[in-house]
Amino acid sequence: MRPDDPAIKRFIDEALAEDVGSCDITSQAVIPEDARFEGVMSAREDLVVAGLDIALEVFRRVEPRVEVHPLATDGDRIRAGGIIARISGPARGLLTAERTALNVLQHLSGIATLTRAYADRISGTGAVLLDTRKTVPGLRVPAKYATRVGGARNHRMRLDSGVLIKDNHIAVCGGITAAVERARAAGLSPIEVEVDTIEQLREALAAGANMLLLDNMDPAALRSAVKAAAGRAGLEASGGVTLETIREIAETGVQFISVGRITQSAPAVDIGLDWTPVAVL
Repeated sequence: MRPDDPAIKRFIDEALAEDVGSCDITSQAVIPEDARFEGVMSAREDLVVAGLDIALEVFRRVEPRVEVHPLATDGDRIRAGGIIARISGPARGLLTAERTALNVLQHLSGIATLTRAYADRISGTGAVLLDTRKTVPGLRVPAKYATRVGGARNHRMRLDSGVLIKDNHIAVCGGITAAVERARAAGLSPIEVEVDTIEQLREALAAGANMLLLDNMDPAALRSAVKAAAGRAGLEASGGVTLETIREIAETGVQFISVGRITQSAPAVDIGLDWTPVAVL
């Protein structure tokens, strides 16, 4: 994820505007204009790094004279106490940018860390971990980047990224077959359909669905769905997946498992920025 990506530039702009406002009145008042600081950004718990380039760009945006020396890259596993980056420059700007930069790095690394935990649980099964659209509004692009760093594959980025006929679509259309036929008539493909039962699965397959979202099925039902589908469509297990259950789900034979909580509920990790004053400029 490049800091000059238009979506990331907008994200940084909005994050700084939200946090800083017109100016950092505290730093302007109490920090001498010529004061210089050096800081060490370090992990205070085991984590997977994500969003480091974005966080460092926050510092550059506020203080162009900042010197940054990253000691890790996105995707690295860092043990508690490990140094992620060294930062030095004029103190006022760095103190102004500190909270925004840490918020970004802590949140995105939290997503990557939880995602990696889920991905590790299904290693060797052949199943692919997917994220969802359950993201904090305004953070879709960086959050889905962080899931990729953690080892997931992105599902739809937006509603215009692919067809997913869900239960409410089916209810309004009057049935699975009618909904799939309408999607096909619109020239859309591939078509994914959410199903709750084996009967719905069979109807969706007969209608020509390419992918089936198996909603809240237990492992026994998932195994039945895999058998009934017989390779005629991709199968995605979804709903209530936890670290404790994901391995058993993967071993049923489904190709994909989507987990909303990796973006919706991932806790921020603890990353500190410890400042050491140095000589005045």
